Amino acid sequence: MISTPTALIEAVRKSLERHADPKKAGPMQAYAKSPMPYYGIQAPKLREVCLPLFEHHTLTTAAAWRQAIAGLWDTATRKEQRYAALELAAHQPYQRFVSMALVPLYRRLIQDGAWWDTVDSLAHRVAVLLATYPGPLQRTLRAWAKQDNIWLRRVAIIAQVGAREATDVELLYDCIRPSLDSKEFFLRKAIGWALRELAKTDPAEVKRFLGAHRQALSPLSIREAEKGIALAKRRRGSGRINRGVT
Repeated sequence: MISTPTALIEAVRKSLERHADPKKAGPMQAYAKSPMPYYGIQAPKLREVCLPLFEHHTLTTAAAWRQAIAGLWDTATRKEQRYAALELAAHQPYQRFVSMALVPLYRRLIQDGAWWDTVDSLAHRVAVLLATYPGPLQRTLRAWAKQDNIWLRRVAIIAQVGAREATDVELLYDCIRPSLDSKEFFLRKAIGWALRELAKTDPAEVKRFLGAHRQALSPLSIREAEKGIALAKRRRGSGRINRGVT
């Protein structure tokens, strides 16, 4: 059914209210350390609730899709409404609408969300933009990496997590360097996470980077990066054993 952002937003709200589980709401809010209350709907159930609504309420333009994402986020009284906005952003039929017009929206949501549960999901959306528009997004991420806002910095650092061999190492390091001496836990963790993932496919490069920047890197970042190096080493050892048996 051809629909509107307003109708979709209202349908999502009503459905989430019907599926609320007050027994889970408190513990979920406590786990996420969120000032916004929860309905008590966990991720698998949230997707189960949202998907039919997304498919039923068809949005026909990129502008309507962006409006619905923003509306779900901005009108949220429970955290799951914001999670629903992120699910809509990732909804496969709308990926044809992905464009640079999403950058201001995602930037606002990152700054507004200001916590790992939404920011890390938004990093995946930014990763899609990076893969689609590498030139402009490289400039965007390099700029975000220098912002005072730690969540923009975090997204710049982790946007390539999962890229494996396709990782733009120069871009990654450009995004890490401004935060090397940061005392912020979420930036230290982001640096370690990004290096750990890169180490799974290029442990020698990560080892080199650690050697060059060990004095500046936090112990947390180093530990995480070394986990990736160790994993790569175990995999290589397993591969040698398998080849010998064969």
